Amino acid sequence: MASILESEAELGALVRAMRTIAVVGIKDGQNDPDAPAYSIPLLLAESGRSVIGINPTIPSALGQPTLGSVAELPAAVDVIDVFRRSEALPELAEQLLALPASKRPRTVWFQSGIRHDEVAAKLVAAGMSVVQDRCLGVYARRYR
Repeated sequence: MASILESEAELGALVRAMRTIAVVGIKDGQNDPDAPAYSIPLLLAESGRSVIGINPTIPSALGQPTLGSVAELPAAVDVIDVFRRSEALPELAEQLLALPASKRPRTVWFQSGIRHDEVAAKLVAAGMSVVQDRCLGVYARRYR
């Protein structure tokens, strides 16, 4: 059942189960290898998870071509990890809601400092769980 995920038990179960993650706003690491939008996807990939980068401004990240938008996802993913400012979330939500139900992610994760309650409510109403203002890297390390 879709919901806002907040408890340690919910977050731990999600992180342990996720296998495919799309990262909106991924960076390529060339200019800033310590940037969270690069280092967290790298951590996820190194832990054996499949990472799909989404960023229309770079051709590749983590040695793989990037997609220009969530509309280009070939199939549903477990988690969409978002590295975009809160004001960009309504547009992202529109893109996610435009996807056929079979291609929607199970969970949308807004990284630390990213929160939009209205967008979260819309995504939950459409069947997606949401995590807000939490660092996926912290939980990926905690629940390896």
